[in-house]
Amino acid sequence: MDRRELIKAFTALVPLTVAGRVWAAPATNARLLVVFLRGAYDAANVVIPVSSEFYHASRPTLGIARPDVGNPNSALSLTADWGLHPALRESIFPLWGKREIAFVPFAGTSDDLTRSHFETQDTIELGQSAQGTRDYRSGFMSRLAAELTRVRPISFTEQLPLIFRGKGQIPNSAIAYVGKPSVDDRQAELIKEMYAQSSLGASVSEGFRVRDDVYRSISQEMNAANRGAVSPRGFELSARRIGRLMREQFNLGFVDVGGWDTHVNQGAANGYLADRLSELGRALAGFSEEIGPEAWRDTVVVVISEFGRTFRENGDHGTDHGHGSVYWVMGGGINGGRIHGEQVRVEQGTLFQNRDYPVLTDYRAMFAGLFQRMYGLDTTSLQRVFAGVKPAELGLV
Repeated sequence: MDRRELIKAFTALVPLTVAGRVWAAPATNARLLVVFLRGAYDAANVVIPVSSEFYHASRPTLGIARPDVGNPNSALSLTADWGLHPALRESIFPLWGKREIAFVPFAGTSDDLTRSHFETQDTIELGQSAQGTRDYRSGFMSRLAAELTRVRPISFTEQLPLIFRGKGQIPNSAIAYVGKPSVDDRQAELIKEMYAQSSLGASVSEGFRVRDDVYRSISQEMNAANRGAVSPRGFELSARRIGRLMREQFNLGFVDVGGWDTHVNQGAANGYLADRLSELGRALAGFSEEIGPEAWRDTVVVVISEFGRTFRENGDHGTDHGHGSVYWVMGGGINGGRIHGEQVRVEQGTLFQNRDYPVLTDYRAMFAGLFQRMYGLDTTSLQRVFAGVKPAELGLV
């Protein structure tokens, strides 16, 4: 062995020190779980631009108050510019304090401007250019699995998703959970009978009819956007089982979680979105606990969505289909407690098409940078996963 080869071998064995932290060489036992929030979650009300006056002016009913220790409904302070939704106080916020979660704002698909759930979900799962012909038989996690040794992939879905379609055989296991409505049809009929002979009888019957009509009109689009994904509540109930499976059997996983298409009555610190965030936060915290400290150090969880939502609230106290989003990156060994990636001041002049967050970090570049660091993939391997993409070095791991 000559001097150059000796130095190269020695470097591969010695941990790297960056900014006072010690980084090990890429771990061969690394675990990756991708969590896809189908329906496009409102990122601006989860990782909140608390220093932006434009944010509060744009969301008179949906806006979350600036951090205030005396106000339990205010944002939780992350940095001078960013805060976290208060529904994540007990689950995700402690991980920020332990530097086990980071956020990447202004992330998404740089070349897909359709604002279509189906088109953009396909774009992300395929990991191919949105321009030109695409191969729907080749998802990017399937291509990643083909580049790894000793890989044990699994999809926690009822059907094998696009992201895992490819030449290899990938197992899938459904974790779907359907919660019971608070007042089912039988209970509704009993309530209507109770009031049938009173002056309120007609109003009660009309109330249930309107409830059912509104539910159908709202849920039809949401159910379509979900594509059969498990509900946040279902994910909460199943996350610990997923953690055990990924600790003991699998090291490359995917799960999708629906329920994020909030056009109507989204809520602010409380309400529909806050309830879904509480369930999601408890699920992710439960996963991190169940997988155990040792495995958690080698695990990376990435939470993504097809796009963000309109920055301004709409007339129905909700938000519509947008563009840029905020991605979450979690794990026991990540460079957490930080906001990563290129950023701009949140104001009217920086919105994309005067309505949405811009995309400053392309999802493929972010994932390529993660794969390079996690698995030590070379340029040739990365190009087989994301053709024509330059990895983004965001310092996440």
